[in-house]
Amino acid sequence: MDWLQENGIWIVTWLLMLIGVVGTFLPVIPGQILIIVAAGAHWWVKGADSNLGWWTITILVVLFAISQTMEYVSGAVGSKYFGGSKWGIGGAILGGLVGLFFAPFGLLLGPLIGAFAFEWFFAKKEIEEAARSGVGSAIGTVMGMGIKIGIAVAMAGYLIVDLFWI
Repeated sequence: MDWLQENGIWIVTWLLMLIGVVGTFLPVIPGQILIIVAAGAHWWVKGADSNLGWWTITILVVLFAISQTMEYVSGAVGSKYFGGSKWGIGGAILGGLVGLFFAPFGLLLGPLIGAFAFEWFFAKKEIEEAARSGVGSAIGTVMGMGIKIGIAVAMAGYLIVDLFWI
């Protein structure tokens, strides 16, 4: 039983962290939150014996907030970069919110359809311009997902470094 008590938290920490990183690729798993939970659980169980401190949890939460913000606005930024108007930006944001309910494909198609539809119906743009805004929104969304994955890997890397070397 001593082995399990001593090593169980390490096993749980590594599993949560691994599932967290994999979860950033799969929209149904709250990946980055699991990385924060791994750090918090390790800190809570190990206490003073852990290298982790409140600053580690704070850094992970700040990285999570940055990542979520980047992912949330990336579709709108992509739409704007490809010539979208305020209507396209609003459509990309609304489409992204609706797309959350139709994961995983809705996460990409929602901003694309939203930006296209708002540009076409409300901004009265030609279909080619509206399509450009929609495609820009989709490209921005993919880039936002890439940023989120990169930040999740950085979070896990920081946690590993903090557990063993800091």
